[in-house]
Order: sequence, then structure tokens, then C-alpha cells
Amino acid sequence: MQGKASVNRLQLSNFKLDALLRITLAINENTPVDQLLEQFRSILCDDLNIGKILMFSYNQKWERILMSGVERQVADGIRVENDLQYYKQIANLTATLNPNLALFDTIIPVYHHDRPIAYVIIGDIDEECAGMSPTIKHLSFIQTLANIIVVAIENRNLFNENVRQEAMKKELELASRMQTMLIPNASMLPNDRFLHVSAYYLPHFDVGGDYYDWIKLSDNQYCFCIADVSGKGISAALLMSNFQANLRALTSANMPINEVVNKLNDKVVENVNGEKFITLFIAFYNTDTRLLTYVNAGHNPPIFFDAETKEIQQLTQGCMGVGMLDSIPKMNIGEMVISRNSKVLCFTDGAVEIENQRHEAFGTEPIERIISSGKGIDSDIDGIIKALNAHKGPEGDFFDDITILGIEFK
Repeated sequence: MQGKASVNRLQLSNFKLDALLRITLAINENTPVDQLLEQFRSILCDDLNIGKILMFSYNQKWERILMSGVERQVADGIRVENDLQYYKQIANLTATLNPNLALFDTIIPVYHHDRPIAYVIIGDIDEECAGMSPTIKHLSFIQTLANIIVVAIENRNLFNENVRQEAMKKELELASRMQTMLIPNASMLPNDRFLHVSAYYLPHFDVGGDYYDWIKLSDNQYCFCIADVSGKGISAALLMSNFQANLRALTSANMPINEVVNKLNDKVVENVNGEKFITLFIAFYNTDTRLLTYVNAGHNPPIFFDAETKEIQQLTQGCMGVGMLDSIPKMNIGEMVISRNSKVLCFTDGAVEIENQRHEAFGTEPIERIISSGKGIDSDIDGIIKALNAHKGPEGDFFDDITILGIEFK
């Protein structure tokens, strides 16, 4: 009898080593997850004579990854959060409140770094079958085997997630470069005897929903625009890129500004199906007549400084944001003749809504003070950026895209 027991122990040891070796080789060979789980099932069912198996694994949420010998309605009636997380070690399911769980014999929790990563539930253990020693005495082996497989699956998921994140990072970098190409750089902005234009652009993410543009319509006519898409991220950036294409396609010296805004509204409605909208300020300027014609479509009112009267004015005439309704019900067009050396400073809400540690918004008062200080538009924008950084403080952060567009009329 003693010799037979020694033979059985040797057979069991060889079986365990062989099983571990097969699983380890399969993991090293990057065997698909479903094949790893099938090997695990085969060891439990074919070698250890287990009739029922359920296995749950955690990958951002608890999922059932293996089911064998179990009716689906029984498996669906077991929830990790409600039924399994109570168990910290291998336990017999002799008393359980869930009748579905009562159909099994044993639960085997699998922990990694003091956190549960899997649960194996087994039932219909055939202890009388000839060959392998009684399974119930070797549950720790099943636990070890499950741990190896689940950690391998978790590492593979992490690797795949890292690959996905890296691919997304590269896509964002490409999208950021493409978006930067759509926004005029300093060399593209006029600085001549008629105008001096300066701008600042800081997306909150790699890509943003803010936009500004400067378009020459004729020898003496220009269009400038600043806009902000509701929301942030890639979807906002894609909509803004589409808006830029439509703006440049629709804007011309012969088309009235109100017609441009109405057509832009049609395009945005067509593209977003009511899910987003765009606020914008658009203006036409004639260098011969010095007439500025503008529409403020729900945007933060730009600040106008009249160099002759030294007065500050907010440019509010306009309408609702584009894309809010199928058609714009009412639009007021602003008109003003610009005196020499006057300035307009346009900005998005990311600039004025930034808060300090006391939750006080930056507001427009600092902008009004800076623009009326008598310095050039470049200096004004530099001063605003410094004031914004001082306002948020070293521990603060910009929570939205920030865009500033300044025009000095010579």
C-alpha cells in the first residue's frame, strides 16, 4: 500500500509539473487567450475530473471568461460583487444565499498583490474516478495554475493597452500638427501700414476646439474670425477643422457677412445633428473706408479700444451660436468706423474663465486695463498671458483651450 501511495504521489507531482510546463510554454509562445483557457479547462475536466467550472477575471470590470458544464442561466445568476468578493481563501460552498452558487462545491479566489484578480468556482468533483488523486486535496494547485494564467492575461491586456495608448498618442500628435497647420502662424498675419495682427493659441489637450483665422478678401478687404466649439478633444478639433474649411470656402468680398454666418449655421447643423455648436466672432474690415462690420454669434464679446476717445467698448451685436438651431431667427450686424491706432482684442472663454485659488474668474477687467495702456498689440497679448499665469498661480492649471487674437488698426 505504501508503495502504491508513493507511485500515486510521484504521478501527481509529474502531472503538476507537466501541466505547469505546458501552460508556461503556451504563455511564452503568446498563445491566444481562448486557447490558454481551453488548456486550463482540459486540465480541470479531463485530468482532475471536475464537471463544472466558472472563472471570472477582472479587466477594468469583472467578466466571466470561462464556463464549462454549467447552464448559462445559472452562470448569469452569479455576480462577483454580490456573491464572490466575500471569499478571501479557498472555501467549500456548503452554505450560500445564492441558489445558483449552491450548485457548486468549491470557490478558489486568485489574488495578486493583495487584490482579487480572479475567482474559479468548481463543482461535480469526481473523487471516485480511478487515476488521479482526490482533487479536493489539491485545490492550491488549481489556484496556482489560475494565478499564472490570469496574470499572463492581465499582462497581455496591459501590453495591448499600452500599444493602443501609444498609437493614440501618435495619432494625437499627428492631429495636433495638422491642426496647427490650419491655424495661421505669426508670419501669415499682416503687419503693414494698415494693420498689425498678433495671436496666441494654447490648446488644453494636444488638439483643441478653439480656432482663429485671418483671410484676405481683396486688396483692401479682410476677414478675421475667432471661434470656440462646445466641448473639447478630438471631436471638437474635427468639427473645428470642418468649420475652417467651410469658412474659407464661403467667405468672399461679395458675400454679406450675415449671409456667411447663415451658411455657416447650415453647415454646422448638417455636420453635428444638434450634438455640438460653435460660438464665433467674425468681422470684415475695409482698409480704405476703415469700416469694420461684424457679427458676434454667441461668443465672448471682443474688447475694442478707441485710441481717439480712449473709450472701451464690448462688441456684442450679433446672434446666437451657429449649430444651435436649424436657422438663426434674428441677427444684428455691428458697424463702426475705426480711428487710427485703435485696437480690437478677441479671446475665447478659456482666458476669462480661468480661476485663481479663491475660485475667482480672471474676467475682462485685466484685458480692458492692458489694452488701454498705450502699448502695442504684441505687448498687450504678452501682458495678458503673464496676467493669466499670475492669476492661476503656480499650482493652478488651464482647464480649457485659450486663444487670443489682437488687431491694431494703423
